[in-house]
Amino acid sequence: MPRLLRSPKILTGLFLSVVFAVLAIAGPFLAPYSPDSHASTTIGIAQPPSAAHLLGTTQTQQDVLSQLLVGGRSTVLVALVAGVVATVLAVGFGVAAGYLGGWADDLLSMLANIFLVLPALPLLIVIFGLLGKGGSPNDLLIGFIISATGWAFGARQLRAETLSMRSLDYVDSARIIGERRWRIMAFEILPNLIPVVATSFLFTVIYGVGTYTALSFLGVINTSHWSWGTMLYWAQNAQAAQDVHLEWWWFLPPGLAVGLFGTGLALLNFGIDEYVNPRLRSAGLTGRRARRAGLPRRSRIGMTPVLPTQGAAR
Repeated sequence: MPRLLRSPKILTGLFLSVVFAVLAIAGPFLAPYSPDSHASTTIGIAQPPSAAHLLGTTQTQQDVLSQLLVGGRSTVLVALVAGVVATVLAVGFGVAAGYLGGWADDLLSMLANIFLVLPALPLLIVIFGLLGKGGSPNDLLIGFIISATGWAFGARQLRAETLSMRSLDYVDSARIIGERRWRIMAFEILPNLIPVVATSFLFTVIYGVGTYTALSFLGVINTSHWSWGTMLYWAQNAQAAQDVHLEWWWFLPPGLAVGLFGTGLALLNFGIDEYVNPRLRSAGLTGRRARRAGLPRRSRIGMTPVLPTQGAAR
């Protein structure tokens, strides 16, 4: 764990993720105006940043900063719900398929493969189209629906890891002494899959952010429900990026927010991968650090350079 917290990728990703999580919680309370309120009804031109509006206004004189702060809660909440639900489904289907084998493995793997080949975005557009855009959408429901298309890849990874672990000695010992299947999967196999589960969760949260933003940008989600994708929808609808006077303050903040939040999650994912994978960990070293660690500049073909532990060095 101390080595994990010393990783620059982990620290940077954790910082960005915590910042956006705090803004998602406190954002609606910090917003200086209501995102729907109009500062003026006579001016029909988006106003640049000023002392009264730190990120400027939209074409209808709505405060961009308020929309950004209020919309962040919806975006982060939907992404987290989608990540949690998709990870639970991936763990359930993947570990069960890998451990049980036989017809159960065939059935669960077939189901995962079906969801892998389905075009996710068009399918979600059809689903939300059938649900309609009337009323204020429920963020929890949106997260649940998005998770239905994002669990299959993680399930395939967990199935492969479980297949490699079910014949290990400690799993065989638990089976011999009469442990139930669910206890073996939950207490013998799953704890050793925590890094894979963590990366699967981060991947699905990134997927949730991108998918929800895309659906909102396309106008599939009710456009009166504020999110970063909704802000981009209205900016595109008003041609903020195509006018002679570029209204960058309207579309750049939500675009940067989506990019930075996704970057933070991706850095966490890469950092965890490097921590659990010796090949990635050694590949991330600079030449000077590799020489200090006693690693060769060029590893032999078929050999994986591994950092020596303190105990091994002694």
